[in-house]
Amino acid sequence: MSLSITLHLLARAPEPGRVKTRLIPALGEEGASDLQRLLTERALALPAAGFSDRFLWLADGPDEPLQAVAAANGWTVMDQPAGDLGERMRRIATLGLAESDAVVLIGNDCPALDGAYLTAACQALNAQDAVLGPAEDGGYVLLGLRRVDPLLFDDLPWGTERVLSMTRERLLQLGWAHQLLPVLWDVDRPEDLPCLARLGIDLDLL
Repeated sequence: MSLSITLHLLARAPEPGRVKTRLIPALGEEGASDLQRLLTERALALPAAGFSDRFLWLADGPDEPLQAVAAANGWTVMDQPAGDLGERMRRIATLGLAESDAVVLIGNDCPALDGAYLTAACQALNAQDAVLGPAEDGGYVLLGLRRVDPLLFDDLPWGTERVLSMTRERLLQLGWAHQLLPVLWDVDRPEDLPCLARLGIDLDLL
């Protein structure tokens, strides 16, 4: 019997000056905000196959245009819980696992993450306790779980190159079997911007 899996997208409302701040020197506040909106809308257009439900957890909202896109694509919009990134992820995973067998958490920073990647994550969860989508910068772009423990989220150096390796160490401490998906790139810094051209994203249109 296949698992019931819910998909959870964590994103910040695209408010100029408050999102993609490391890209502001290259794009300006409005350009960075426009890119945040574009990337979030791209994530909301991901296929629903394999998921029993999908949730957009929005921080710093509301944002009516973004919420309209979410609703049109079949997502339920929720306010992000309080706390640092780890605490928010832990709470969201806990809530998701109360309603489904497994959860997949993603952000909007990785436009290369596609439907096939999500399918691979779902397939991995049928055999593993956890699945991770590694990022080139040493973090991860996807986390899938069949159970939750605070150890996976507490006191991690979020935003650094150590997040993936430390998360894997903690999975080993817990004795949880896990699988790694292929490494993807995400968009956090000015040097990441040229990668967008590979996907046909034209920054001049922002």
